[in-house]
Amino acid sequence: SLYVSEYFSQSAQKLSFYSWYGNAKLFHFHVPEDTVLLRWLLQASRGKGPECTSMEITVHFRHGAPPVINPLGTRFPANATVRPSYNISISLSSAVQNTTFVNVTTPAAGDWFIAAHLPEAAGRIEVKGFSTPCPYMFQADMFVLRLTDMPVLEPGVPMPHTVVSPAKPLHVKVFVPKHASGMRFQLSSCVTSEQRTCTVRVLLGSITLPQSFQRSLTCTGSINCSLALDSPPWEKWLQIMVESLGTANASVTLEMLASFTVCRPGSTSSFLNFISLNQSQAGARPGAAGSSAPAAGEAPRNASGQRSSCLQSQPVVREDLDVVSVRYRLLNGPSVPVNSLSPTLLLLNLNTGMDSGGSLVVNLLLNKTSVSLANATVVACVSAASPVLSLNATRNCSTAFSQGYPLSVSTSSGEAMLIVLYPQTDDWFLTLQLLCPREQGECTGAEAKVTVFAYLTPCFNDCGPYGQCSLLRRHGYLYAGCSCKAGWGGWSCTDDTKAQTVGAQNLATLLLTLSNLMFLPAIAVAVYRYYLVEASVYTYTMFFSTFYHACDQPGVAVMCIMDYDTLQYCDFLGSVVSIWVTILCMARVKKILKYVLFVLGTLLIAMSLQLDRRGVWNMMGPCLFALVIMVTAWVHHGAKRRHCYPSSWKRWVFYLLPGITLAFIAISVYAFMETNENYYYTHSIWHVLVACSVAFLLPPRDKHKKPWAWSQKLTCRYQICQNDREELYAVT
Repeated sequence: SLYVSEYFSQSAQKLSFYSWYGNAKLFHFHVPEDTVLLRWLLQASRGKGPECTSMEITVHFRHGAPPVINPLGTRFPANATVRPSYNISISLSSAVQNTTFVNVTTPAAGDWFIAAHLPEAAGRIEVKGFSTPCPYMFQADMFVLRLTDMPVLEPGVPMPHTVVSPAKPLHVKVFVPKHASGMRFQLSSCVTSEQRTCTVRVLLGSITLPQSFQRSLTCTGSINCSLALDSPPWEKWLQIMVESLGTANASVTLEMLASFTVCRPGSTSSFLNFISLNQSQAGARPGAAGSSAPAAGEAPRNASGQRSSCLQSQPVVREDLDVVSVRYRLLNGPSVPVNSLSPTLLLLNLNTGMDSGGSLVVNLLLNKTSVSLANATVVACVSAASPVLSLNATRNCSTAFSQGYPLSVSTSSGEAMLIVLYPQTDDWFLTLQLLCPREQGECTGAEAKVTVFAYLTPCFNDCGPYGQCSLLRRHGYLYAGCSCKAGWGGWSCTDDTKAQTVGAQNLATLLLTLSNLMFLPAIAVAVYRYYLVEASVYTYTMFFSTFYHACDQPGVAVMCIMDYDTLQYCDFLGSVVSIWVTILCMARVKKILKYVLFVLGTLLIAMSLQLDRRGVWNMMGPCLFALVIMVTAWVHHGAKRRHCYPSSWKRWVFYLLPGITLAFIAISVYAFMETNENYYYTHSIWHVLVACSVAFLLPPRDKHKKPWAWSQKLTCRYQICQNDREELYAVT
């Protein structure tokens, strides 16, 4: 045999602490056919700075779709079926780098996904630039060993093969045809080269994670041994590995035989015939060549046709709506006839390679059942790769190499829903059949009408009122995830364990919005002291900060007067410009220079905010530059007057020192104390402290300006007039 090794690599990604699925870094690989060995090379590293500590990285694996993970232990939505993912932990303690290998023998071909993330996020809001987070990097590489000339086992034809040694197992493959209801593998004529007892182990199928249903068979001696499989995967290559358990140098000669039991569908018509059948709704159409089964619309009414077929196929049209959004439409109407003689089958096509990043939703609604069979139940099974064709005998909803998802509806419970999170890339099947409580003969001739709604959606229920559905991308692959808010959690934001009440949401909104009214004293002081430009800036900041926080709320207490991004930009711009004009006003420079600096600084601040809105230097840069101008101006004034400036100790004690203290406390709260839980009151404290510090720091008005004399401006009253006209006397 000729083996070929291949290597696939993807660029490293910076890991994040986990709070929702978007924090997990996804790697997408494609394993080729006839792969006998898969080896993952996982490389994790961290920075060397003092902020880097020991860390544990969790890595999840899954075949066919992104892994469904739950690091936070939250609840999944009702009717969602979740199977735990296969994961390993990589520790970064004293070592800066860790390299781990993961081997998978006889892996399933197709898409494989790896998701990696750090532990749960602490929830602290970090200002960009105040602290340097430690970089944790992760990279996944894939090595595959592929057999280029794997022997093909023809169905129904015995084929002799030789296992050279225990170190070199034999790999063969067989193609499973469509409509195969069963497979039987038989091994016979086992002889060793040393004329000893022949002992071999046979592994059928490929390994898939998180769950693997690979079947094992151990054969001892020359007698025949066989293994029967129900519902093997349709239209796929099935790998078979035979390894010798004897001595190291002994070869084994044996004979293998694979045979299939093919199901006879009741309707195998083409797509165009289904369209014409849906339009005409009249007359029976003969089945395909070699089949005497009636048309799909008439099959439930013909008992003899049902006995001659093992299933009744219903035509389904896949309708693509958007990215990761598909609707399945039944051509013969939403109601599906279900009987007890043969199961009804619906094909849900999810094999495009871009459908595994959403949620498959199947909803069954029982319309009516025969009156004589009030206790009858319609059982259903949703499975991938192959349908379950024995619902009348067993209800475990399992196929040869996978476990399906069971459903049932009855007169007492007429509706059932199933949510499959991140369904694997494959053909999915919905099988329905009518079961009777006692004797199967009671169901003969009975029929139930079941309405089927099936669709693929990016996020189930659009993440609800307390979540946002985000479309994520890894290279060309798209998948969706829910980002929850207001304390809600879970895959679809349905876990209310830590949810905020409506009262708490209203309180948070009121605190964050009404705290901006503390700018009113600063505006009044600015107007009273003739700082009208500064008062205009404070009014602008108060207005946009109020409505930005009214729009930024995570719960139901939300009001947006304009686009969210516009409100956020105006709020950030007003905050930085307010600090800029306040410090320049304290510098007491010439008016023409002050207003030039006002305009020029505002333009530069607007540009920097457009480049990086959350950067710390967008606020610290203008503040430091304005402080340099202020200190320079104060030194100039002090040198010119030959005493300290400002000269009044009352100005320092009652205005400057309280204002500076409030400003430093506000910066400390903003930079080091805010978390996701206390944001609504710590940020409100920031609003109050900044507004109060502005009122204290504004300098007094110029001495040559008189205060606002409102009483002298009002003329609608009696006035005592003084005659200032001078009398001119003639001197004679």
